[in-house]
Amino acid sequence: MPDDFVIAVPSVLADEAPVDVALILGSGLAGLADAVESPLVVPYAEIDGFPTPERQVLGHAGQLLIGYLGGKRVAVFAGRIHCYQGFSARQVAFPARLASAMGARVLVVTNAAGGVAPELSAGDVVLLSDHINLACDNPLTGWPGPEGGTPFVPMRDAYDPELRASALAAAAETDVELVPAGTYAWLRGPSFETPAEVAVVRGLGADVVGMSSVPEVIAARALGMRVLGLSLVTNAAAGVGLDHAEVLRTGRLAAERLERLVLAILQRL
Repeated sequence: MPDDFVIAVPSVLADEAPVDVALILGSGLAGLADAVESPLVVPYAEIDGFPTPERQVLGHAGQLLIGYLGGKRVAVFAGRIHCYQGFSARQVAFPARLASAMGARVLVVTNAAGGVAPELSAGDVVLLSDHINLACDNPLTGWPGPEGGTPFVPMRDAYDPELRASALAAAAETDVELVPAGTYAWLRGPSFETPAEVAVVRGLGADVVGMSSVPEVIAARALGMRVLGLSLVTNAAAGVGLDHAEVLRTGRLAAERLERLVLAILQRL
């Protein structure tokens, strides 16, 4: 099988200077993209190889912004793609693979998630410390690994301990409440979880559950990038009256806090 995991910078971005940090913004969190200074805005559909659904999910703008944020040159992916849209984990991980090709050594992933741990409430921001892959897919499937290496990528510290410590310090500086550690369970979706499924993932040790992020994190680690993960709890998992509009509403309400937090994190890098 040919090695198509490592990609080159697409022609539409070939003249851009390397970036320091890449950020992938989840449902309802794309407002952070508005803070990017002097951005070049490129729709995903114009980027060679970028998997593009016929219709973007509400809350996902579907565009890449390259500019400056918190004093760092950044690539901000305003919205992501998902396996539930008919893509493989490798395709879903394209933003992380592209970020690596553009020179980013740090990847920040954000997502909207359902709260599994009973002490979590809508609006809480969880600093991810681990994840559980329950989607029966992996972006490294079929990849022989780097030349002279193997595809067996260690995931013990998938969420970089130093970046997590820096995020906690940034939260203290900005008075943003941050749950200091949490495990994210990835299910394919697009149906929300049943109460029985929530009970299962709680029993497995998950604190939050969602339909994204894990493929990007695995790909980033395979490419030697350091990862920081933030989950915004938008609802109680399997809660009464749950719908996507609720997810988007909570994302909008948390936008200002998340922007302050991410800017402070970037300034500390």
